[in-house]
Amino acid sequence: MPHPLVGKPAPSLSLPDADGETYTLTPEASDVPIALFFYPQSGTYGCTKEACEFRDALAEKELYQRTKVQIIGVSKDPVEKQKVFVEKEKLTYPVLSDASGDARKAYHVGKGLLGLTDARVTFFIDSKGVVRDVLDTTVNFSAHAKFVTKWLDKIEAEEGESPADESAVPAPAGAEGAEPVSPTGEGEGEQQQA
Repeated sequence: MPHPLVGKPAPSLSLPDADGETYTLTPEASDVPIALFFYPQSGTYGCTKEACEFRDALAEKELYQRTKVQIIGVSKDPVEKQKVFVEKEKLTYPVLSDASGDARKAYHVGKGLLGLTDARVTFFIDSKGVVRDVLDTTVNFSAHAKFVTKWLDKIEAEEGESPADESAVPAPAGAEGAEPVSPTGEGEGEQQQA
């Protein structure tokens, strides 16, 4: 059974970040894809591995940089613990404290491992703020960054096929006298050969 938010607008949320500042996420206003991942507990083995995989993907994967994906981590840990976690692991994206559980409720995130721990769930939200897919696997922590990579590839391919994005689909050479135009709008003239 699919997650109840798939195909629907992602809920907005306001939570304290690792510095205690209120971080407000308004998915429909972001204009970039969002990977929102809920994890059980900062500093544990699997959660640290997952958080660091997202950190490394942001730094090393051109796809993550090109798509400007916004990564956001959320757990029930208090602000003080989030701060220690962010600093120790050198995380470069917001890590939020959902001590009240309100964000988990809004996103329908329950328990994992037969109810023994909070679930590990990642939401892929497109640039229009719609939840495109959800990965819910508490044990397989390394599947989450791969899940986001798969969706970034898919979104980038969809946007590349969009006729509304004229820079992605140049006019064919010789079509009704049109010349290909670079994304800057300058004609490429005689450099194009038929």
